[in-house]
Amino acid sequence: MLVQQILKSKADDGVVTIAPDESLAAAAKLLAARRIGAVVVSPDGKTVAGIVSERDIVREIAQKGAGCLIDTLDGVMTRDIVTCSRDDTSDAVLGLMTQGRFRHLPVVEGAEMIGLISIGDVVKAQLATLAMEKEALEGMIKGF
Repeated sequence: MLVQQILKSKADDGVVTIAPDESLAAAAKLLAARRIGAVVVSPDGKTVAGIVSERDIVREIAQKGAGCLIDTLDGVMTRDIVTCSRDDTSDAVLGLMTQGRFRHLPVVEGAEMIGLISIGDVVKAQLATLAMEKEALEGMIKGF
């Protein structure tokens, strides 16, 4: 399955972003309000400057204490972002996520972000593919 198909299957293909000059507390509130695990840090809502995840926030609090919640995302976000394109396969992005030990992957076309997929999105797509293959094999065995 292609990333493009995964994006189409999502209920909302919009990407939640936050500005780099926002605080860690603002990011935590946004994650909680939207019930998501990561937010893309973007100065314009179209380009990826970084990502801040729940793990990043917990790590900062553990290292620096609660006072770090006033720090800006620019100093906390993960900057070395791996991205994918809409033409990548679910197998390829699952491999990237597993190898890199991250759960969210921006989908970019040129320099512009067009979506965000999570490991849950990819696993759901893989399960759907396996279910279709299973039905096809059962049909072949039964002679349909």
